[in-house]
Amino acid sequence: MEFFNNHRKLFTTALFMFVALTIIVALKPAINNQENNSPLPNAEPLNKVEMAGKKVYISEGCVACHTQQVRNVEMDEVWGKRPGIAADYANIRRTDFWRNTATLMGTERTGPDLTNVGNRQPSLAWNLLHLYQPRAVVKESIMPAYPWLFEIKDSVGVEDVEVIVPEEYRKTDKGKVVATQKVLDLVAYLQSLKQTPLTNESDNPEFLYKKKKEPEFLKEKVGSLDGKALYASNCQSCHQANGEGLKGAFPPLKGSSIVLGDDLELLVSIIMLGYDARPEYAVMNAVGKDNGLTPEEITAIINHEKTSWGNDAQTVSTEEVKKIVEFIELTSGK
Repeated sequence: MEFFNNHRKLFTTALFMFVALTIIVALKPAINNQENNSPLPNAEPLNKVEMAGKKVYISEGCVACHTQQVRNVEMDEVWGKRPGIAADYANIRRTDFWRNTATLMGTERTGPDLTNVGNRQPSLAWNLLHLYQPRAVVKESIMPAYPWLFEIKDSVGVEDVEVIVPEEYRKTDKGKVVATQKVLDLVAYLQSLKQTPLTNESDNPEFLYKKKKEPEFLKEKVGSLDGKALYASNCQSCHQANGEGLKGAFPPLKGSSIVLGDDLELLVSIIMLGYDARPEYAVMNAVGKDNGLTPEEITAIINHEKTSWGNDAQTVSTEEVKKIVEFIELTSGK
């Protein structure tokens, strides 16, 4: 009993056990991870602007609803091309001296995982509108709006980035919605979130519990690319499933003179290189280049657009599109 009555022995023992457990449970595994895991060869650390955006991401509590971890189960395949590995997080350092909050892997997926969101949604215009009013681009969204990250100005300056907002979602009838540097930093951080490909992609670890593959004869029967699915994954977030776009933000493809017209070179160029439709609409990013679309995939998307939502235009061939894509890549220096 003398041990329990002697506060010096009691607290010294407790301190010793605390330090020992800290070394065994926290420090040794951390050192082991640092020694045995290194960043992937082509991984890029955050630059100054992206790091500032990460701090905004933390301060606005985004980690409460979004994860940054592709788990090794098939249901997570939609968020990345492969499961996350330790090397994906080896390049991440403390936010600053006082705060660790480094990996931001999260514990709850109320919103979609953001591991690869820079590849899934590289459009600056879409991201800014989504942050200003999420329901303007995703009607069912439960994400809160962040209007305090924007300013309302009478006129747009040379350096300003205006956000084209549909009238029904505007907070005020007057002025222009302009992005602050804070929200531009945040979007830069979100666009930096891209899953680094392995040196040899054939070595990608497979997802667990994969569904059985379709028989070869069925693959041959289905054969052609699904233009509707490609449109959904590359274009639908802006132009909407019904092809009607968002008034004052993203142009409609339903009844579009460009989609229905005969100038295929213009249509392919817009998909590959993007288009500046200001002031009527927001700037479209280079979807084709950003998402690495092949001529076959672009052809499938174009034919889907030309024959959907009441559109009834002549479809195009892969050979026609391929020639234009090759010319664009040659002249744009790809």
